[in-house]
Amino acid sequence: DAFPHGNIVLVGPVVKIDPAILPRRSNIHFTGIQPYASLPSFLSGIDVAIMPFARNRATQNISPTKTLEYFAARRPVVSTAISDVVREYADIAFIADGAPAFVSAAAAALQPDPLRIARGEAAARAQSWDAIAERMRQDVEATGCVR
Repeated sequence: DAFPHGNIVLVGPVVKIDPAILPRRSNIHFTGIQPYASLPSFLSGIDVAIMPFARNRATQNISPTKTLEYFAARRPVVSTAISDVVREYADIAFIADGAPAFVSAAAAALQPDPLRIARGEAAARAQSWDAIAERMRQDVEATGCVR
């Protein structure tokens, strides 16, 4: 209702919630599970990446890898206050709980912020498999136990 001229596309399964209670509007689209290879196509067509996780026991200890995927795609991210997102990316992602705050954060994320996007991209690069492997290699070499 807050974005009548925009669309909200939710990619992935609906889990741990009764689909019957989800809002049904002409601008809300539920895609269901998609092949991983199709995700770049979805990301290329969005302005803001949202992570509207419910705050409950099931999400208390999650660390959503999609945060870094969204940063790598150079998309602003709006997330509920998931612990790992707050701890690691509060200066990059827009954090909001509750419908009014989430809507405000999404509206703010629509405003271009090249510095925030650059920080997100840098965070994604720092957590790439290549970067992690290189840090591990350096740590092993630092022990002096290299064969």
